[in-house]
Amino acid sequence: MSPVRQLYSAWRIKRFKTEKLTLTAPSCHCHSAPRVSQPHERKGSANNKETKRQKKERPSCRPVLDLFDQQYNQELEDLWASARSVLLEPQTWQYGVMLNRFAAVTDVIQCLQSQGFSRFLPQTEVPTLLGDATSPVSNSKHLTGKDSPSSPPCISKCPPDDSHSHCVSASHALSQDLQSEPSLGWPRSSLQCYIHPHPLRFPSQAHRPGQLKQYYLLNSASLLPVLALQVRDGEKVLDLCSAPGGKALAIMQCATPELLCCNEPDPNRRDRLAKTLESFLPRSLHSKVIVSAQDGQCFGQSEAATYDKVLVDAPCSNDRSWLYSCSSQQGEQRLKERARLPALQAQLLSSALSAVRPGGLVVYSTCTLSNSENYAVVEAVLNDCPEAEPEDLWEQIAVPLSQYFAFSHAHPGHAQTSNKPSLQPHKGGVSSYRHRLGILVVPQPGKTWGPMFLSLIRKRA
Repeated sequence: MSPVRQLYSAWRIKRFKTEKLTLTAPSCHCHSAPRVSQPHERKGSANNKETKRQKKERPSCRPVLDLFDQQYNQELEDLWASARSVLLEPQTWQYGVMLNRFAAVTDVIQCLQSQGFSRFLPQTEVPTLLGDATSPVSNSKHLTGKDSPSSPPCISKCPPDDSHSHCVSASHALSQDLQSEPSLGWPRSSLQCYIHPHPLRFPSQAHRPGQLKQYYLLNSASLLPVLALQVRDGEKVLDLCSAPGGKALAIMQCATPELLCCNEPDPNRRDRLAKTLESFLPRSLHSKVIVSAQDGQCFGQSEAATYDKVLVDAPCSNDRSWLYSCSSQQGEQRLKERARLPALQAQLLSSALSAVRPGGLVVYSTCTLSNSENYAVVEAVLNDCPEAEPEDLWEQIAVPLSQYFAFSHAHPGHAQTSNKPSLQPHKGGVSSYRHRLGILVVPQPGKTWGPMFLSLIRKRA
């Protein structure tokens, strides 16, 4: 029996030993979640009592919630009430399963499909796969900031039954039934993520030295910035704020760049990043993926006009995690920090625009609903950077993926009669300025992904 089938079998046994209709949710890299109740459960059942107990065990932080109510009632208007209900009910949150194209995944696909998961992204016929089964993470001189020798890389290997032919057969399985997939504004890629219409979570895989993981659990909205970046084979790519590494992994699922620099100045987060990369990437990427430790605010000065694409997944007031701060005191401290974040975010975005070559692309993203950290940051940087120009993401991403995600494009300072998402084409095919500044994924019932803001900026040649 394959490792994933053993894991899934044990998961099913545990499921039926507890409540028949309740799944045990494993830990996730972003946040843990309680047991997940299924939609067909009856009111008043033991499972609903369990849900009430979970809510009591994981209360929201009152100072944070109060501020959210005050701010988001104004910024999101009628969208906030439904978004608030989703954020306050973790048992409704959905999770995605991103497959690893460098490992054999046929058994994973079969398990996912048997449970009602389906993919939501277009895909190439056969992804470019690397046959080398071992996986180091290269440490560049940026890791210590000096030219001294770096520490030896760690090695991981694919599962014993992994082979190039096995991986290719899995890719053929993935490329079936593409007619129902959305048509995005750029070519298909090998990035594949499976999602479920209900809050059902697949079991996580533990890190095992010497073996590559087959999949990565994530909030699927976090893939949208990577899609917007449009990475191609042979490009130089910078992930400026890379830890814990999920978006770096997604970049490597999309293409094989000449270089992917994963930058993270914090040593603890950098260690976690390196372990994530080690768990998913093969040895043949040794020369293509490096881990850097530079200050992101200064990166553009030291490596000006070096990269074709730059991702700035900026530190932000993560609405999901901050809402569940350990105490009111911690929540109040975080709110004080929140006021300082826009200045840091603007410096990071400006640094990214310096690091990208003329004609290159920068994607700025956060996982907060806050206008001051999203549209306002982009607008401020664009005002100070005349060579930067925002590009439309509404028609490119929001429209084709609206069946999966709830988007809002409104923000204060720009007239709009309603804050409800509209997917009607713009007259003449020309986007308004507010659409070009970015798009926002707002958690909604049945589409609980997000929050996720993303903006695409091109540096004029």
